[in-house]
Amino acid sequence: MKILEIKVLKGPNYWSVRRLKLIQMKLDLEEKENMPTNKIPGFRERLEKMLPSLYEHRCSEGVPGGFFHRVDEGTWMGHVVEHIALEIQTLAGMDVGFGRTRTPEGEKEGIYYVVFSYMEEDAGVYAAKASVRIAQALIEGRDYDITEDIQNMRVIREDTRLGPSTGCIVDEAAKRNIPYIRLNKASLVQLGYGVNQKRIRATIASTTSNIAVDIACDKEETKMLLEAAEIPVPRGTVIRTEEGLKDAVEKYGYPLVIKPIDGNHGKGNTTNITTWEQATKALAAAKEYGRSVIVEKFITGFDFRCLVINYKFICAALRTPASVVGNGKNNIQWLIDEVNKDPRRGYGHEKVLTQITIDQFTQKMLDDYGYTLETIPKKGERVLLKPTANLSTGGTSTDVTDEVHPANIFMFERIAKIIGLDICGIDVMATDLRTPVSENGGAILEVNAAPGFRMHIEPAEGLPRNVAEPVVDMLFPKGSAGRIPIIAITGTNGKTTTTRLTAHIAKSAGKKVGYTTSDGVYIQNQMMMKGDCTGPVSSQFVLKDPTVDFAVLECARGGILKSGLAFQNCEVAVVTNVAADHIGLGGIHTIEAMAKVKGVVPETVFSHGYAVLNADDDLVYKMKNDLKCNIALFSMDENNPRIKEHAAENGLSCVFENGFVTLMKGNWKIRVLNVKKIPLTYEGKAVHNINNCLPAVLSCYLFRDITIDDIRTGLQTFIPSETLTPGRLNFFQFKNFTMLADFAHNPHGLKLLCDFVSKLDYPIRIGVISGTGDRRDDDIRELGEISAQYFDEIIIRCDKNLRGRTADEIIGLLKEGIEKINPNIPVMTIPNEDQALDYIYENPRHGALYTIMCDVVARALDKIRELKEREEKEGVLLTLSHQ
Repeated sequence: MKILEIKVLKGPNYWSVRRLKLIQMKLDLEEKENMPTNKIPGFRERLEKMLPSLYEHRCSEGVPGGFFHRVDEGTWMGHVVEHIALEIQTLAGMDVGFGRTRTPEGEKEGIYYVVFSYMEEDAGVYAAKASVRIAQALIEGRDYDITEDIQNMRVIREDTRLGPSTGCIVDEAAKRNIPYIRLNKASLVQLGYGVNQKRIRATIASTTSNIAVDIACDKEETKMLLEAAEIPVPRGTVIRTEEGLKDAVEKYGYPLVIKPIDGNHGKGNTTNITTWEQATKALAAAKEYGRSVIVEKFITGFDFRCLVINYKFICAALRTPASVVGNGKNNIQWLIDEVNKDPRRGYGHEKVLTQITIDQFTQKMLDDYGYTLETIPKKGERVLLKPTANLSTGGTSTDVTDEVHPANIFMFERIAKIIGLDICGIDVMATDLRTPVSENGGAILEVNAAPGFRMHIEPAEGLPRNVAEPVVDMLFPKGSAGRIPIIAITGTNGKTTTTRLTAHIAKSAGKKVGYTTSDGVYIQNQMMMKGDCTGPVSSQFVLKDPTVDFAVLECARGGILKSGLAFQNCEVAVVTNVAADHIGLGGIHTIEAMAKVKGVVPETVFSHGYAVLNADDDLVYKMKNDLKCNIALFSMDENNPRIKEHAAENGLSCVFENGFVTLMKGNWKIRVLNVKKIPLTYEGKAVHNINNCLPAVLSCYLFRDITIDDIRTGLQTFIPSETLTPGRLNFFQFKNFTMLADFAHNPHGLKLLCDFVSKLDYPIRIGVISGTGDRRDDDIRELGEISAQYFDEIIIRCDKNLRGRTADEIIGLLKEGIEKINPNIPVMTIPNEDQALDYIYENPRHGALYTIMCDVVARALDKIRELKEREEKEGVLLTLSHQ
């Protein structure tokens, strides 16, 4: 078996619009294609012995043991790999269950697309590779220890996942349909889109005051402010030297606490110091984290963490450091191992509690006791193993929210206001919280920015608290979802022009538009990224921009197949058409399969939104049967039966009728504009651009704050040019000839372009054509056939990137198509685009129109501009020479 390709899908995709996180592995079974599981001796037994938990996989049988029954009957190894990949992730603490294994129609024998869900991207990729290794070992009867793979995936999971605090906020936002984007590999996350976005980093929010965080991180400054406000705090001072430590010991006496002034998570802290030797060691430990060190009187009692969000008390937890209780028989190591057998304890954050590990802090505490791991504690003796009660080091928490005295609640909320911290963790040492801390001898030890939430959402004992809810309430009040309108546009041809026109109309209505196209990403008409930007990375670029309040996103086949869509939902989706282009690429071998790819986009429309579909295209129109949103149709024929049926049901549509772009609400017509007044249509000659106007007009009309007048203005002011519509009907007038540059790159697009050219008044029409190497033979031949039907002469040139073919192959196929239609048409071959353009300039046919199928649009336009400048300079020189 051989892995040919692994893709990580992160959004709505070809396999599922709901299951966003999928691994797609292209697997060649090679000789294993002829070895179903029932023909491999002992395979079922070895599989069940290695992974007995696969019994729970129901598979298509729908009952426990269903997958094993399929193995007994005989199933192919791609299917087995899928189930192994799912199960080893589950065993590593990532419970996943969706999988599919298919051979696409038209794919060669033995090739399978193995698709399965993942929780963490890197762990999913690891599972894909490991599952093939495991299956190979099972086939060969080799020993294979899967525990290493499972532990590796646990480590990957902990290294890459959002922490429990950030994760619970993101989960709460997702429940409310608030979108999120992870902005880095750590804990920086954007909630919402565009101008309505908020950000969190762990439990610091974009609303959190920077000065408040700065104060909270300075323990001495925090203590000074609290003490000045009559909040009970431990007596203490700040020191830098042993001399200062000596003075502090004399002033406050033992027991003491020593900690760095700007430490966090208990790093460098030493508590219950009772001797000078302990004090000097603690000073050295604290100074590893900063020059200044706090020395405080050690307050006895219990360690509580109280949480205040948006200046309201939310909950409180009693924290207990990792510890063991002696039984008088076994040593400390044995007791730790027993505690770690608790099924609630796991690796990292995978369970409610974390396993206790032996580290330098544990060794230091045992040294302070005079113990080692071999020491046998007395029965009932509690041995603390960590200096702090952090859950991540094996500590436990107990919810005590309902026990907190009203006076303490008032004090906690007041502390948050004093520091100015909207998400605030307050550490309290006291005998209890049932009585006022000011009366029971307790004290406020610290105020924490970015407090951990895990102790509250997953306490070892007591009621879990949904502390993420008030955070999301604070960031998105009154039910706001933090979204901006999204119009997503897909199809084979016309996507970019429709996208640009739609964005222009929205801009005319006062929107701050971000849009993506096949030539770049634009934020309010400023190009931010150059190139083919029709994939999810470009869409995210727009959605992350804090100045954008309206997004128009071109979504091409390639991005959907490679990564899925960047968004889970949109307000409007447009499908322009589906034609035979890119067939045979990415596992898509039929036009019906291509329609399924394009159909992913309208499936993401909100139930209250609209799918805008081409009623003249059978495959596009058929998409409406699978949609759960509103449908709006467009057509070049108002008498299209589908339009009439839709109108009879009071549906919304946009049609070309009597020379007008016309909206129809049921049978009522709103004539928007005569096409001769729309510059994009070249006085109605560019029929394909009339077609592109229809969905743009209809999509914008769906938004109440975009008026008919806005739409008319947008249509009239959208002037086609190489800057506004690069690669789309770009005319360049030279002295003796004209060039028309267009990105037509498939038969459907070339036919539309040639229809337009045939209506133009030029004495001779010359086509400069090429074929794309990764297209089917018939597609390339058809380009030649169309060219021979419309052009008087043809120049064949080759793309810079031949995409797996030789230049001779492509030229040969184009000539076959040309000769089939008109064997007598003059044909010239020139190796590349630049040379072809130079040849035209140096050998022009007087009055000719040269129609150029561009390879890379930006480069072709730059070359044509260069020739224009050259002509102008030559003209100036000629004029000067005659003077």
